[in-house]
This record gives sequence, structure tokens and C-alpha cells, in this order.
Amino acid sequence: MIATLLRLYALNLRRDRVAQMMAFLLPVVFFSIFALVFGGRRDATAKIPVAIADEDHSPTSRRLIAALAAEPGLAVHTTAREPGAPRAPETALTRARATQQVHDGTWSVALVLPAGLDTSIARFDDRGGRVELLADPSDPVAPPTVAGLLQKVAITVMPERYAASGLRQFERYAGGLTPRQRAAVRPWLDRVAADTGAVAPAGAGGDTSGFQGLVRVHRTDVVGATRDNGMVSFYAAAIAVMFLLFTSSASAGALLDEVEAGTLERVISTRAGMTGLLAGKYLSIALLGVLQIVVMFAWAKLAFHLGLAGHLAGFAVMTVVTAATAAAFGLVLATLCRTRAQLSGVATVVILVMSALGGSMFPRFLMSETLQRAGLLTFNAWALDGFVKVFWRNASVAELGPQVGVLLACLGAFLILARLLARRWEAA
Repeated sequence: MIATLLRLYALNLRRDRVAQMMAFLLPVVFFSIFALVFGGRRDATAKIPVAIADEDHSPTSRRLIAALAAEPGLAVHTTAREPGAPRAPETALTRARATQQVHDGTWSVALVLPAGLDTSIARFDDRGGRVELLADPSDPVAPPTVAGLLQKVAITVMPERYAASGLRQFERYAGGLTPRQRAAVRPWLDRVAADTGAVAPAGAGGDTSGFQGLVRVHRTDVVGATRDNGMVSFYAAAIAVMFLLFTSSASAGALLDEVEAGTLERVISTRAGMTGLLAGKYLSIALLGVLQIVVMFAWAKLAFHLGLAGHLAGFAVMTVVTAATAAAFGLVLATLCRTRAQLSGVATVVILVMSALGGSMFPRFLMSETLQRAGLLTFNAWALDGFVKVFWRNASVAELGPQVGVLLACLGAFLILARLLARRWEAA
């Protein structure tokens, strides 16, 4: 009896392609995505882009930039094109341009090497210029990594600066060097003089309480600086979009229920026809999606103090467009499948893979550049980018053009595809 049951189970599994995907394909796909995401940072090709604005224009700043550019984990940019001029030649980055590009999300971190860095580097007091690190705090990895690598390259390419500062401190607090000692360190001091044009006099050191490393860094959060829980908006959008897709596919499955119940033929034979039926289903699913997103963000407002009131225009646009596109996608899945059980399996596989690649499960900035580009093929990525622009970068409605445009293009394509797939029921 048990052997018979096992043979029946194996026969059913062999016939059920959806069950095969759920049992064998989906785990392998998810394992591969997670392995690529969390293994990508160790890949030599997964570099952190960092912009550098050089205001010092000295041998010291040039040595720092060259050393950072040689780091295998960084992709250094010192020039950029002006906005709105894609064919114009690239020009040297300024503080204002670097700040704007971090604010816009082009980079997660930028460095500004201030004027006077040449003479203030490696000081043991709190005087002199600081390197300014412009950061997007939505990426918790890049800013501290770049700050640490800056200290590393400064120590490795300019050890004489550190030694010279230490010698000045020694002379101030422990007495002058003997002629033999001074002769031993003379090559270090001469190298400092070659860079700065002069050797600081003995005893020029100061209070050591302000020392923060060979390079003193001041971090400035370009976006999200006034919000304690700015990432709440990201996670609210990420979860809302993923479950919106599940809700849309499940609601669109009512078409398959009508097919199984035999009522679909009577409905499409009326004046409304298949087009009218799909339009009615689509509008009801889209309205449900709008309500679902509103409830999610309202809860984020009440429970986690999300700043919703100041972003209502952008939120309304992204909510309507996202819900409308998700509803059309749900219709595509429903018209593509033959049964409700098949729809459930296919929707689970497709939506989970889209959510993993598109950023609903973990931020896309954790992924390699290849996976980030692959994520742009998903609905989730464009919807999340739009919500992030609204809540994190304070973007206006006009600045949502790329995200809204892609979602509307997907909306049109999904509706056309769903209507074409539904023709099989009219021909039956």
C-alpha cells in the first residue's frame, strides 16, 4: 500500500510543473540571489563609487586621490557632466556638484578635500582643515568604508607626515632631539618639506585631544539629516509593493474561479464582453491596491511617526501609479494560468524572485552592480525608487518622471498582454 502511494505521489509530482518549481527551482533561485548579494562585496568587481572634489590642488591631495583610485574596492570619480548636458565634456567636481549628486542618489558618498589640507594633515590638535565626507545614510555600508580606506591610504602613502608630527610632539613634551637622532629623521622631514614647501618648527604640535587619525574627517549627511527614522519609508514601500503584487494576483484569480464555475461564458456573452469584464476586474483590483498602500503608510505614520504630511503629492502619484501597474500585472498572471492552483504557484515564484531582485527584501545598494542593473527589469525596483525619491530625497512630482514613466509603460504593456491572453476564453 505504501509503495502504491509513493508511486502515485511521484506520478503527480511529475505531472505538476508548479510543484516541481516550488520544490526544486525556487530554493535554488533564492539561494543564488542571496549568495550573489551577500558575496558581492567580496568580489573585486563590486566597487563602492566615491566622488572626490579637490579644493586643495596640492601634491598631498593628488597623492590621496591617486591612492584611493588604486584601492580595488573603490571606484573614484573626480569629474562629472553638468545636469541636463549629457554630451558636454566632464569637468572637475566641486563641493556643490558633489553634494547635489549625493542628494540625487548618483553616489552614496563623496569626499571634499579642503583648501589647506596640504599643511593641516596629520596634526595632533583640532586645528586645520577637515576632509568633509558627504554621505547618504540610507546606505550604511559605503560611508564608513570610505572613511576607513581614507585613513588607510593616508598612512600608507604618507607615513612621513605622521612621523614628522610625532617628532614635533616628542620635542615639545620630551625635549629636543640629539644631533644623531635629528640626522636619522632628516630624510622624513625633507620629504615633508618637499610636499609643503617648508618644515614646521619644532614644538608646533598642540593638544592631542582632538586627534582623530592621520586625516580628520567631518561627516555630513546630505539627505535624511532631520529624520530619525527615514528608513521607515523605505521598508513601508518595500513591504507594501511586495504584498500588493500578491494581493493583485490573488484578486485577479477570480477570473479562474468563474471559468471553473462556468459563469465566465455567460458574462462575456453580455454587452460588456471580455473587455468590459477585464476593465471591471482591473478597476476593483487597482482601488484595492491604493487602499492597501494607504493603510500601510498610515500605520507607519501612526506607529513610527513617518513624515507623511509633507509628501502627500508625491505619495499620491506613486500610490496610484504603483497600484494601477500591480493590478495590470495581476491580470497578466491570471490570464496566463489555467487554474487557481497553478496561479498560486506561478505567482509565488515570480513575485518572490521579483521582490528579491527589486529590493523589497533587502536594499539594492547591497547588491553588486550586475544585480542592481538586473533589478531594474522588475516592477519593484522602479516603484521603490519612486517612493524613496519622495520620502528620502524630497523629490517633487516632476522629478518622479523616470519612475512614473517606466511604470506607466509597464501598465500599458500589461493591459495589452492580459487582453490578448484572455482571447482564449472567447474562442473556447
